[in-house]
Amino acid sequence: MVNKWITFFSQTGSEIADLAKNLDRWPDLIVTNERPDNLRTIDGRILDNVEDRLVILPNKPTIEDYEVVLEDNAIITLHGWLRIMPPVICSKYLIYNGHPGLITKYPELKGKDPQLKAHKLGHEVAGAVIHKVTAEVDEGKIIAEEFFNASQLDLDGLFHILRDRSLYMWINFLKKVI
Repeated sequence: MVNKWITFFSQTGSEIADLAKNLDRWPDLIVTNERPDNLRTIDGRILDNVEDRLVILPNKPTIEDYEVVLEDNAIITLHGWLRIMPPVICSKYLIYNGHPGLITKYPELKGKDPQLKAHKLGHEVAGAVIHKVTAEVDEGKIIAEEFFNASQLDLDGLFHILRDRSLYMWINFLKKVI
């Protein structure tokens, strides 16, 4: 088990807030990137509970930017972090990513917007994984996997179930490691 938990997000951070509620524990540090005012706002639960532990990095963080917020003894989790971690950071730190595409069955879902790709391709089975972050995008060891029948789902339904399954995986994983 590790003592420190650092999370990264680029969108609203609502998954992190939901995890904190379910785990009864907030991350020790929450990292996001700069965003124009017209883009999604940060989930109010984060601002209400850990604003003092929220760090905003530039849109294109440098290795030095990452080094300032990361710690050797921490577990780092990515929740919609829409940036590629530099290889040197991937090899130095313990980082896990939640990916809303069943890349174990459909390797073409690696990368950006796997939910949209799966829906467009008409995959009958959909799912999500948690994987170790490596220098190659979505190539790290799979730690957890959830899948379900998606043949009758519209895009909104697919997004909803993927979110629920991802949350379930993260809760089970994080209970074991923090």
